[in-house]
Amino acid sequence: MQNEISAPVPDYLGPTWQARTIFLTQDDGAAPAGKPDVAVLVAEQDAPNLIQETGLAALWLPGYLDSFMHVEQAQAWRAAGIALVGLDFRREGRAVRDPKHQGYIRDLLVREEEIAAALELLRSWGAERIVLIGHSMGGLQAALWADRHPGTVAAVILNSPWLEQFGPEFLRTHATRIIRQIAKVAPGMPIASTNPTYLRSLHVDYGGEFEFDQNHKLTRPTRIFAGLFAAGREAHAKVAAGLHIQEPVLVAHSDKSGNAFRPSPEDLAHTDAVTDVADIMRLGPTLGADVTMLEVPGGRHDLALSRQPARDFYTKCTVAWVRELLGI
Repeated sequence: MQNEISAPVPDYLGPTWQARTIFLTQDDGAAPAGKPDVAVLVAEQDAPNLIQETGLAALWLPGYLDSFMHVEQAQAWRAAGIALVGLDFRREGRAVRDPKHQGYIRDLLVREEEIAAALELLRSWGAERIVLIGHSMGGLQAALWADRHPGTVAAVILNSPWLEQFGPEFLRTHATRIIRQIAKVAPGMPIASTNPTYLRSLHVDYGGEFEFDQNHKLTRPTRIFAGLFAAGREAHAKVAAGLHIQEPVLVAHSDKSGNAFRPSPEDLAHTDAVTDVADIMRLGPTLGADVTMLEVPGGRHDLALSRQPARDFYTKCTVAWVRELLGI
């Protein structure tokens, strides 16, 4: 069944940017009552023409409680002849219908509906080869998609993918078992809250370099639900059991992890203060038969939002990898 997609409307990223609402039909049981899920696709207004001309596109999948705002990345990909399009997942970013459900997911695989709809739209615009780019939880989502849907994308880039739960061993073992049991009977129970320090460090209001809607990319503490945690751990178990991605994969990561619970100014500026780099380095090579690992010195969790020159290095290397791979 083809998803209904709205006509484009102006987006806050700038006068050349537009947003399209994807109306979704599947539900993992966590959609807000009376407000069926949507996702939002964000693209420059001439993206269909550029894609028709080149046959190339890239789709960006944001992380947890995240939203596409990567105008600088889009400019770099455009210079290579590739339109970069962002997808805000259901219940996150632009696609939040009820703030009480923001970030509430019981099954990550339900979001494959919007990925499929986005890829279908890009193909209708003329995309013959699509690069799937996933950050953090979006990186985990991208890896699962590529493994489960071989042949649907030409390549996969994972930007600090969330392949394993960070934190002490107790959280990965005993706490995980307890929270999984809680999720079976009370998936909507809050079990913790996010630490907004990292995201605040990015925004101009807190001395950072970037502007974004703070209701989309949250800079306030936000509840973490038992159902979401259990869904993430279920996905981690799939990664640990072994994925078999057929397409080429580039796994990019910082050279160092920071303190995810009490990050110092140095951690926030020059390390990944959200995920464990050692986990990415350990699990990244196991995702498929053709995996390239890329270390970004001084990279932040979202490598594309690192300070210069780290983000320039990340952008240059990822675009060059795709250009060589696709022969463009």
